[in-house]
Amino acid sequence: MLKDTKHESSISAAGELTALIAMSGGVDSSVAACRMKEMGYTCVGCTMRLYENDMIGEDLLATCCSKKDTDDARSVAERLGMPYHIFHYENEFREKVIEPFVQSYERCETPNPCIECNRFMKFDSLYKKAEELGLGKIVTGHYARIEEKDGHFYLKKALYPAKDQSYVLYCMTEEQLARTAFPLGELTKEEVRRIAEEQGFRTAEKKESMDICFVPDGDYAGMICRYRNREYPGGDIVDRDGNVLGHHRGLIHYTIGQRRGLGVPADRRLYVTRLDPEKNQVVLSDEEDLFRREVVIRDFHWITGTPPDTEIRCKAKIRYRQTEQPATLIPGPEGGTAKLRFDEPQRAATPGQSAVFYDGDYVLGGGIIFFEK
Repeated sequence: MLKDTKHESSISAAGELTALIAMSGGVDSSVAACRMKEMGYTCVGCTMRLYENDMIGEDLLATCCSKKDTDDARSVAERLGMPYHIFHYENEFREKVIEPFVQSYERCETPNPCIECNRFMKFDSLYKKAEELGLGKIVTGHYARIEEKDGHFYLKKALYPAKDQSYVLYCMTEEQLARTAFPLGELTKEEVRRIAEEQGFRTAEKKESMDICFVPDGDYAGMICRYRNREYPGGDIVDRDGNVLGHHRGLIHYTIGQRRGLGVPADRRLYVTRLDPEKNQVVLSDEEDLFRREVVIRDFHWITGTPPDTEIRCKAKIRYRQTEQPATLIPGPEGGTAKLRFDEPQRAATPGQSAVFYDGDYVLGGGIIFFEK
């Protein structure tokens, strides 16, 4: 479904310097659009409508699909003289992002839906929309860089580590990178806000959202209960020897490394070190039990297409905010899986999160952490 199509005729003017700008209504995508215009691109702005409030049981006023955000995005597009559209992808988002998110928690994992949104929505559904409209580039406000060298396209970290978002983009392919632009990859957040102020964008001082867009209050378990219209059974909290320490509220309320909100009296700090869905138990232990040197991954993705068939040295990180650590990547025998052996033990490797591999500033690929039974 296409809305706001009064500029429809201008979309079909295909050419190398044309771009479809994904606009969330925030300052980053606003400045990304501005920079593409300054580079001589004919731009079309759009917002992806991903869900309705009845899908998540929440008021949308504080989320990226709110009327305020679409109004902000439209105001920036109008100020830049760009056509602006709202594209509806509610069904695809439910199927490819929300449902896998819920299923992951039900498997006692802790997923990262922003990665799946990039994989299936921005760089698949929206990528296809750009092709349909004859537009050359997909543009987002991510802080990352793309480099073309020797006929290949590479994903690189942002120039300034404090804002680097390459971790959530590791699923991209060379084909997608060739058709994508990240105009903010060499800027600081302060520079982005200054550009927005100079342009008179009303998004210039807009706060960043730190929560998952469809869980605006940060209560993942509550969202899952509303989405499924059910409560999850409680069970025992035990130590690593199986001794009962207390009672849990349902496994979806817990994640590896959690210390707070356990409701278990103890003479020392205890952490969630394992979730056992077969016994419906939360296992607590000392912090030292959170550390492990080896991590197994599934859905192994290599950006340049063919993954290595022998061990390679790299750096890797197992969560978004972590600094990458030296490791050896060991591809699995059948592809699709791999093992990371870190030089030093890493804390709280969590099933459902992504391990991402780097060679200096270059992103090699990544995969989903899981624990072998």
